[in-house]
Amino acid sequence: MTTSHRPQTELGTGLKTRHLTMMGLGSAIGAGLFLGTGVGIQAAGPAVLLAYLAAGIIVVLVMEMLGEMAAARPSSGSFSTYSKQAFGHWAGFTMGWLYWFMLIMVMGAEMTGAAAIMGGWFGVDPWIPALVCVVFFAVVNFAQVRGFGEFEFWFAFIKVAVIIGFLLIGVALVFGWLPGVEPVGLTNFLGEDGFMPNGWPGLAAGLLAVAFAFGGIELVTIAAAESEKPSQAIAVAVRSVIWRIAVFYIGSVLVITLLLPYDQLGAAETAAESPFTAVLGMADLPGVVGFMEAVIVLALLSAFNAQIYGTSRLVHSLALDRDAPRIFAVTNRDSVPINAVVLSMFFAFASVGLQYWNPEGLLTFLLNAVGGCLIVIWIMITASYLRLHPQLEDLGEISTVRMWGWPWLGWATMIALWSLVALMLFDAAARSQVIAVVVVVAVLVGLANLTKWGQGRVSSRP
Repeated sequence: MTTSHRPQTELGTGLKTRHLTMMGLGSAIGAGLFLGTGVGIQAAGPAVLLAYLAAGIIVVLVMEMLGEMAAARPSSGSFSTYSKQAFGHWAGFTMGWLYWFMLIMVMGAEMTGAAAIMGGWFGVDPWIPALVCVVFFAVVNFAQVRGFGEFEFWFAFIKVAVIIGFLLIGVALVFGWLPGVEPVGLTNFLGEDGFMPNGWPGLAAGLLAVAFAFGGIELVTIAAAESEKPSQAIAVAVRSVIWRIAVFYIGSVLVITLLLPYDQLGAAETAAESPFTAVLGMADLPGVVGFMEAVIVLALLSAFNAQIYGTSRLVHSLALDRDAPRIFAVTNRDSVPINAVVLSMFFAFASVGLQYWNPEGLLTFLLNAVGGCLIVIWIMITASYLRLHPQLEDLGEISTVRMWGWPWLGWATMIALWSLVALMLFDAAARSQVIAVVVVVAVLVGLANLTKWGQGRVSSRP
């Protein structure tokens, strides 16, 4: 006599709060900080600090709203799950696959950058270190979630330690505490052209350049579903990630704008052009370019690793909701959604290949869409909160994480996000991001309405 065996679909519970915190930092602190900071500074001058502050406030509010929902109803689907609860199947399907698409494309770009640097180190074609790294991270992500969390913790810890060291050296340079270094005062910070050298248009351009700098910390709420006490872990991790990233970003930019003339900065293609390298060079540190190359590679690989995790858990959750094929809901004996990990690895490497192949127009369109994905997700998180908060209140589900100022701050955040969209529409470069992401979202909404693998949620118990 035979009995049917239902495949296991339950995730593990091995992540601790420190793992979640470092995963959020690891995903959000990437090459954008080390190579892209100069773009915003060049556009707005020292006033870019106001842009970072504005972006930081928006992210704090969005994450508090997401944190409230995640602490009340922990789910590896995170905002995808809450969108579905608030607005129905189409919203959950669209948000889940939109975030997956965004992370896959970002992963490809990050691995492309890391592989180019490593290829230069070893004198080989970049695809070779890219392949080695993808295989290595596949092994890491096939392991029990606690082992993955520990690996990512130390990976991100090194990166955080470097930023703290940079801030300490920067402060010493600003005040002239190092031998042979004179205090810089406010010469660069105010300068001949003042704090806002390019006026309000420059500040607007700077805001667009840094608006999504904090993107990636949403990963904390995805990972929390695999923690031992999700509600408590979210409460601590969300707030600690928000404030640590704010300090690291704003602190680093403050040091750079105090020490370097804004008009000498811009987009950095290599570690040698990074404003971080320039600041450390002022301290006369030997081998600073090689050191920054290693840090940038580490930052890229850490973010890559965290995003493999995030995409695989998101697809697993979508499969449980029957918004992805059932095969991706299956977990192995270590409670790892192995098929979902394989899917993420396959498309991550395909994305790397796409960056090297670079078909005319396609890659530009896809990367433009990535640029607008985050604001769509933030808008939907805010809308889901505004819809679900009264329900959570009535059912007594709200835990220690509670968004402030209901409903005014929620609506103020929504207005700020749509104002950012309007600002993007008036900027020629950013306008293409809006158009591209509208096309991608329209396709996903169409798929949501045309493609269904069934109704209801698959049981997560073996």
